[in-house]
Amino acid sequence: MWDVLVALGRSLRSFARLDVFGHLIWPGIVSALLWTIVAVLSWAAAVDTIMETIQGLGWVGDKISASVWAAGIVLILVKLCVVLAFVPLFYVTSSLLVATVALPMMLNSVARRDYGELEQRHGGSSMGSIGNTLMALLWFVLTIVASLPLWLIPGVALIAPILATGWLSQRVFGYDALMYHADHDEFVRLRQELRPKMLLLGGGTTLLAYVPVVNIIAPAFSGLAFVHFLLEALRNERQKRGVSLLDPEPSSASENSNRLAAKPS
Repeated sequence: MWDVLVALGRSLRSFARLDVFGHLIWPGIVSALLWTIVAVLSWAAAVDTIMETIQGLGWVGDKISASVWAAGIVLILVKLCVVLAFVPLFYVTSSLLVATVALPMMLNSVARRDYGELEQRHGGSSMGSIGNTLMALLWFVLTIVASLPLWLIPGVALIAPILATGWLSQRVFGYDALMYHADHDEFVRLRQELRPKMLLLGGGTTLLAYVPVVNIIAPAFSGLAFVHFLLEALRNERQKRGVSLLDPEPSSASENSNRLAAKPS
Protein backbone atom coordinates (compact mmCIF):
# COMPACT_ATOMS: atom_id res chain seq x y z
CA MET A 1 0.00 0.00 0.00
CA TRP A 2 2.86 2.37 0.82
CA ASP A 3 4.38 2.03 -2.64
CA VAL A 4 1.03 3.00 -4.19
CA LEU A 5 0.94 6.16 -2.06
CA VAL A 6 4.56 6.93 -2.99
CA ALA A 7 3.67 6.64 -6.68
CA LEU A 8 0.76 9.04 -6.23
CA GLY A 9 2.99 11.50 -4.38
CA ARG A 10 5.64 11.39 -7.10
CA SER A 11 2.93 11.90 -9.72
CA LEU A 12 1.84 15.07 -7.94
CA ARG A 13 5.45 16.24 -7.97
CA SER A 14 5.75 15.51 -11.71
CA PHE A 15 2.47 17.33 -12.26
CA ALA A 16 4.24 20.65 -11.71
CA ARG A 17 6.71 20.10 -14.56
CA LEU A 18 5.82 21.90 -17.78
CA ASP A 19 6.89 19.02 -20.04
CA VAL A 20 4.42 16.77 -18.21
CA PHE A 21 1.61 19.19 -17.40
CA GLY A 22 0.60 19.77 -21.03
CA HIS A 23 0.13 16.04 -21.63
CA LEU A 24 -2.01 15.78 -18.49
CA ILE A 25 -4.49 18.36 -19.76
CA TRP A 26 -5.18 17.94 -23.46
CA PRO A 27 -6.54 14.34 -23.54
CA GLY A 28 -9.23 15.21 -20.99
CA ILE A 29 -10.21 18.41 -22.78
CA VAL A 30 -10.58 16.66 -26.14
CA SER A 31 -12.58 13.81 -24.59
CA ALA A 32 -14.82 16.18 -22.59
CA LEU A 33 -15.68 18.23 -25.67
CA LEU A 34 -16.47 15.11 -27.69
CA TRP A 35 -18.78 13.50 -25.13
CA THR A 36 -20.48 16.77 -24.19
CA ILE A 37 -21.55 17.16 -27.81
CA VAL A 38 -22.72 13.54 -27.95
CA ALA A 39 -24.63 13.90 -24.66
CA VAL A 40 -26.43 17.04 -25.79
CA LEU A 41 -27.46 15.47 -29.11
CA SER A 42 -28.51 12.09 -27.71
CA TRP A 43 -29.90 12.89 -24.25
CA ALA A 44 -33.63 12.91 -25.03
CA ALA A 45 -33.47 9.88 -27.34
CA ALA A 46 -31.45 7.85 -24.83
CA VAL A 47 -33.80 8.58 -21.91
CA ASP A 48 -36.93 7.91 -23.99
CA THR A 49 -35.54 4.63 -25.37
CA ILE A 50 -34.63 3.31 -21.92
CA MET A 51 -38.01 4.32 -20.45
CA GLU A 52 -39.88 2.62 -23.31
CA THR A 53 -37.80 -0.52 -22.80
CA ILE A 54 -38.56 -0.61 -19.07
CA GLN A 55 -42.27 0.01 -19.60
CA GLY A 56 -42.35 -2.88 -22.05
CA LEU A 57 -41.06 -5.39 -19.47
CA GLY A 58 -44.35 -7.20 -18.86
CA TRP A 59 -45.88 -6.86 -15.40
CA VAL A 60 -42.96 -4.73 -14.18
CA GLY A 61 -43.62 -2.17 -16.88
CA ASP A 62 -47.35 -2.26 -16.18
CA LYS A 63 -46.77 -1.57 -12.48
CA ILE A 64 -44.51 1.37 -13.27
CA SER A 65 -46.86 2.81 -15.88
CA ALA A 66 -49.83 2.51 -13.52
CA SER A 67 -48.20 4.66 -10.82
CA VAL A 68 -47.20 8.27 -11.43
CA TRP A 69 -44.96 8.12 -8.35
CA ALA A 70 -43.18 4.94 -9.51
CA ALA A 71 -42.79 6.28 -13.04
CA GLY A 72 -41.23 9.49 -11.68
CA ILE A 73 -38.74 7.58 -9.52
CA VAL A 74 -37.75 5.33 -12.43
CA LEU A 75 -37.35 8.37 -14.71
CA ILE A 76 -34.97 9.98 -12.20
CA LEU A 77 -32.98 6.74 -11.93
CA VAL A 78 -32.81 6.42 -15.72
CA LYS A 79 -31.53 10.00 -16.11
CA LEU A 80 -28.95 9.36 -13.39
CA CYS A 81 -27.80 6.18 -15.16
CA VAL A 82 -27.46 8.03 -18.46
CA VAL A 83 -25.33 10.71 -16.78
CA LEU A 84 -23.16 8.10 -15.06
CA ALA A 85 -22.80 6.19 -18.33
CA PHE A 86 -21.01 9.16 -19.89
CA VAL A 87 -18.37 9.22 -17.13
CA PRO A 88 -16.69 5.91 -18.10
CA LEU A 89 -17.08 6.81 -21.79
CA PHE A 90 -15.23 10.07 -21.16
CA TYR A 91 -12.60 8.32 -19.05
CA VAL A 92 -12.03 5.53 -21.57
CA THR A 93 -11.71 7.92 -24.52
CA SER A 94 -9.27 10.08 -22.60
CA SER A 95 -7.36 6.97 -21.47
CA LEU A 96 -6.98 5.82 -25.07
CA LEU A 97 -5.55 9.21 -26.02
CA VAL A 98 -3.21 9.02 -23.05
CA ALA A 99 -2.09 5.45 -23.83
CA THR A 100 -1.45 6.05 -27.53
CA VAL A 101 -0.04 9.59 -27.52
CA ALA A 102 0.47 11.33 -24.18
CA LEU A 103 1.87 8.52 -22.01
CA PRO A 104 4.84 7.62 -24.25
CA MET A 105 5.88 11.28 -24.21
CA MET A 106 5.44 11.56 -20.43
CA LEU A 107 7.23 8.24 -19.96
CA ASN A 108 10.33 9.43 -21.78
CA SER A 109 10.50 12.60 -19.72
CA VAL A 110 9.78 11.00 -16.34
CA ALA A 111 12.03 7.99 -16.91
CA ARG A 112 14.94 10.14 -18.04
CA ARG A 113 14.70 12.40 -15.00
CA ASP A 114 13.63 10.04 -12.19
CA TYR A 115 14.74 6.59 -13.38
CA GLY A 116 17.68 7.38 -15.64
CA GLU A 117 19.73 4.51 -14.20
CA LEU A 118 17.29 1.88 -15.50
CA GLU A 119 18.45 0.10 -18.65
CA GLN A 120 15.87 -0.11 -21.40
CA ARG A 121 15.36 -3.77 -22.35
CA HIS A 122 12.20 -3.41 -24.48
CA GLY A 123 10.07 -6.28 -23.18
CA GLY A 124 7.09 -4.71 -24.93
CA SER A 125 6.53 -2.81 -28.15
CA SER A 126 4.37 -0.10 -29.66
CA MET A 127 2.43 -2.68 -31.68
CA GLY A 128 2.02 -4.79 -28.57
CA SER A 129 0.68 -1.72 -26.76
CA ILE A 130 -1.90 -1.11 -29.49
CA GLY A 131 -3.01 -4.76 -29.44
CA ASN A 132 -3.19 -4.79 -25.64
CA THR A 133 -5.24 -1.57 -25.61
CA LEU A 134 -7.72 -2.84 -28.21
CA MET A 135 -8.19 -6.17 -26.41
CA ALA A 136 -8.64 -4.42 -23.06
CA LEU A 137 -11.18 -2.06 -24.62
CA LEU A 138 -13.14 -5.00 -26.05
CA TRP A 139 -13.36 -6.70 -22.64
CA PHE A 140 -14.30 -3.39 -21.04
CA VAL A 141 -17.18 -2.81 -23.47
CA LEU A 142 -18.47 -6.38 -23.05
CA THR A 143 -18.36 -6.02 -19.26
CA ILE A 144 -20.21 -2.71 -19.28
CA VAL A 145 -22.87 -3.99 -21.68
CA ALA A 146 -23.37 -7.19 -19.64
CA SER A 147 -23.81 -5.15 -16.46
CA LEU A 148 -26.34 -2.66 -17.88
CA PRO A 149 -29.46 -4.54 -16.68
CA LEU A 150 -28.11 -4.26 -13.13
CA TRP A 151 -27.62 -0.50 -13.28
CA LEU A 152 -31.17 0.20 -12.06
CA ILE A 153 -30.20 -1.40 -8.75
CA PRO A 154 -29.11 1.45 -6.46
CA GLY A 155 -25.34 1.73 -6.34
CA VAL A 156 -24.54 -0.62 -9.22
CA ALA A 157 -24.49 2.23 -11.77
CA LEU A 158 -21.63 3.76 -9.79
CA ILE A 159 -19.70 0.68 -8.65
CA ALA A 160 -19.70 -1.30 -11.92
CA PRO A 161 -18.06 1.42 -14.07
CA ILE A 162 -15.44 2.11 -11.38
CA LEU A 163 -14.45 -1.55 -11.17
CA ALA A 164 -14.42 -1.99 -14.95
CA THR A 165 -12.49 1.23 -15.56
CA GLY A 166 -10.00 0.41 -12.80
CA TRP A 167 -9.34 -2.92 -14.49
CA LEU A 168 -8.96 -1.18 -17.85
CA SER A 169 -6.44 1.29 -16.41
CA GLN A 170 -4.20 -1.39 -14.92
CA ARG A 171 -4.35 -3.45 -18.11
CA VAL A 172 -3.50 -0.56 -20.46
CA PHE A 173 -1.18 1.58 -18.35
CA GLY A 174 0.47 -1.45 -16.77
CA TYR A 175 1.68 -2.50 -20.21
CA ASP A 176 2.78 0.92 -21.41
CA ALA A 177 4.67 1.87 -18.25
CA LEU A 178 7.01 -1.15 -18.52
CA MET A 179 7.25 -1.77 -22.25
CA TYR A 180 10.51 0.17 -22.78
CA HIS A 181 12.47 -0.65 -19.63
CA ALA A 182 11.56 -4.21 -18.57
CA ASP A 183 12.80 -7.31 -20.36
CA HIS A 184 10.26 -10.00 -21.27
CA ASP A 185 10.56 -11.94 -18.00
CA GLU A 186 10.39 -8.79 -15.86
CA PHE A 187 7.50 -7.54 -17.94
CA VAL A 188 5.40 -10.64 -17.35
CA ARG A 189 6.42 -11.29 -13.75
CA LEU A 190 5.96 -7.78 -12.36
CA ARG A 191 2.53 -7.36 -13.90
CA GLN A 192 1.41 -10.66 -12.40
CA GLU A 193 2.89 -10.08 -8.95
CA LEU A 194 1.69 -6.50 -8.65
CA ARG A 195 -1.79 -6.96 -10.14
CA PRO A 196 -3.70 -6.49 -6.83
CA LYS A 197 -1.89 -3.20 -6.17
CA MET A 198 -2.33 -2.18 -9.79
CA LEU A 199 -6.07 -2.78 -9.50
CA LEU A 200 -6.10 -0.66 -6.34
CA LEU A 201 -4.19 2.10 -8.09
CA GLY A 202 -6.42 1.92 -11.16
CA GLY A 203 -9.64 1.94 -9.13
CA GLY A 204 -8.43 4.75 -6.88
CA THR A 205 -7.46 7.04 -9.72
CA THR A 206 -10.70 6.21 -11.53
CA LEU A 207 -12.59 7.89 -8.67
CA LEU A 208 -11.03 11.17 -9.77
CA ALA A 209 -13.17 10.97 -12.92
CA TYR A 210 -16.23 11.75 -10.74
CA VAL A 211 -14.69 14.93 -9.29
CA PRO A 212 -15.58 18.03 -11.33
CA VAL A 213 -12.62 19.84 -12.95
CA VAL A 214 -10.19 17.25 -11.57
CA ASN A 215 -11.71 14.71 -13.96
CA ILE A 216 -10.04 16.53 -16.87
CA ILE A 217 -6.63 15.25 -15.78
CA ALA A 218 -7.76 11.99 -14.14
CA PRO A 219 -6.84 9.53 -16.94
CA ALA A 220 -3.45 11.11 -17.64
CA PHE A 221 -2.70 11.34 -13.91
CA SER A 222 -3.54 7.65 -13.62
CA GLY A 223 -1.10 6.80 -16.42
CA LEU A 224 1.58 8.91 -14.76
CA ALA A 225 1.00 7.14 -11.43
CA PHE A 226 1.45 3.75 -13.12
CA VAL A 227 4.75 4.93 -14.63
CA HIS A 228 6.11 5.88 -11.20
CA PHE A 229 4.71 2.78 -9.51
CA LEU A 230 6.03 0.23 -11.99
CA LEU A 231 9.39 1.82 -12.77
CA GLU A 232 10.14 2.05 -9.04
CA ALA A 233 9.08 -1.60 -8.67
CA LEU A 234 11.39 -2.52 -11.56
CA ARG A 235 14.28 -0.62 -9.99
CA ASN A 236 13.77 -2.36 -6.62
CA GLU A 237 13.43 -5.76 -8.29
CA ARG A 238 16.72 -5.36 -10.16
CA GLN A 239 18.52 -4.17 -7.06
CA LYS A 240 17.33 -7.23 -5.12
CA ARG A 241 18.64 -9.49 -7.90
CA GLY A 242 21.97 -7.67 -7.92
CA VAL A 243 21.49 -6.42 -11.45
CA SER A 244 23.85 -3.56 -12.24
CA LEU A 245 22.12 -0.27 -12.94
CA LEU A 246 23.30 2.29 -15.44
CA ASP A 247 24.82 5.50 -14.17
CA PRO A 248 22.18 8.23 -14.41
CA GLU A 249 22.83 11.05 -16.82
CA PRO A 250 25.19 13.60 -15.23
CA SER A 251 23.75 16.94 -14.23
CA SER A 252 24.96 20.16 -15.81
CA ALA A 253 26.84 21.07 -12.62
CA SER A 254 28.76 17.79 -12.53
CA GLU A 255 29.54 18.06 -16.24
CA ASN A 256 30.98 21.53 -15.74
CA SER A 257 33.11 20.41 -12.80
CA ASN A 258 34.44 17.49 -14.80
CA ARG A 259 35.37 19.81 -17.64
CA LEU A 260 37.19 22.17 -15.28
CA ALA A 261 39.06 19.27 -13.72
CA ALA A 262 40.12 18.06 -17.14
CA LYS A 263 41.61 21.42 -18.19
CA PRO A 264 45.37 21.75 -17.77
CA SER A 265 46.48 24.26 -15.15
